[in-house]
Amino acid sequence: MKVYLTLLVVSALVTYVATPVMRFLAFRVGAVTAVRDRDVHKVPTARLGGVAIYLGLVAGIAVASAIPFLGRVFEVSGAAWAVLGGAGLVCLLGIVDDIYDLDWMAKLAGQVFAAWILAWGGVQLVTVPIAGVTIASSPLSLAATMISVVIAINAVNFVDGLDGLAAGMIAIGGSAFFLYTYVLARDASSGDYSSLATLVLASLVGACLGFLPHNVHPARIFMGDSGAMVLGLTMAAAAIIVTGQVDPEIVKHRGALVPAFVPIVLPLMVVAVPLADMVLAVVRRTLRGDSPWAPDAHHLHHRLLRFGHSHRWAVAVLYIWTAVLSYGTVSLVFMRGRYAMLVLGIGVIVASIITFSPRFREVSVRFVGRFATRLSGAVGGGRDSSGIRERRESSGRPG
Repeated sequence: MKVYLTLLVVSALVTYVATPVMRFLAFRVGAVTAVRDRDVHKVPTARLGGVAIYLGLVAGIAVASAIPFLGRVFEVSGAAWAVLGGAGLVCLLGIVDDIYDLDWMAKLAGQVFAAWILAWGGVQLVTVPIAGVTIASSPLSLAATMISVVIAINAVNFVDGLDGLAAGMIAIGGSAFFLYTYVLARDASSGDYSSLATLVLASLVGACLGFLPHNVHPARIFMGDSGAMVLGLTMAAAAIIVTGQVDPEIVKHRGALVPAFVPIVLPLMVVAVPLADMVLAVVRRTLRGDSPWAPDAHHLHHRLLRFGHSHRWAVAVLYIWTAVLSYGTVSLVFMRGRYAMLVLGIGVIVASIITFSPRFREVSVRFVGRFATRLSGAVGGGRDSSGIRERRESSGRPG
């Protein structure tokens, strides 16, 4: 675990340091998001934050390649470099789009080519963990891989509409996925915990965490398409690696009732909120007669804002849903099925109350504020208050 946490820290530090540099360059090259009717930011904001995220990802995987503990991962195949190659292509595509606003068909073509690079490098969907189904046809396997990657890329891209939203959701869901892949790697071998999916996820989560301090509301920089597409592709790559290479029988002894479903369900839960937002957007725009890629102000985060949530609270609501769905699914591996479902059910109820009751936000914020005030008074207020009373009594003036 220490090795993977080291990769996470390296990726986070590189991204954190590189982000201000990219902000400076974004203003120099004109990669700036102007204020539009559908946007929620109030001032023009730099893009290209995704380049810093990609650099953090590169740093994490490059360091991993030099660690003997993970040497077998790089000796077996070049899949890790295929992930970086595909992510690099969509990052470059996003840079061009952030500066010149590419046509959606050009972006889609680039995404398909990046997915092909992944498949060509060995990151390909060959088996499905439900009943051990094998995709016998090579063209079908390639098509399934490319479709999965393109869907994940666009799902994350669709949800990237509020400060800190996409990076935070991938960090939360990715951390749950990271934990799951680490447990699988540990159970698969008593002496070798090396795992391509785990090191990719550690680097991805680290890059998101390094970017978030610059991206929380009010954001100083956006990740832009160069970041959203990198996050989507990398998450899809990790999911495909796990789905195609991990035997679901490994986790059966842990007592879960449906462990075979976890490798394919967990990636879906990680991107469940972005995926739902994308599906609703495509259906909505198609019924309206518009292009499925035509932007609008009716995404889930826009609806939360109109529902009465503040900017930060709307982001927190979507964070909570991501945590409930992803960690609720992971709990199937560590608990008996009925207990895991109970935990998931409680999480869904709590998340629903927070989502559909803006009043709950006001009450909770007020409660936290009062608690913090009382706590600060208990820690240092006794001496201060007595001092105030002494000064008031000595001055002869009423309090």
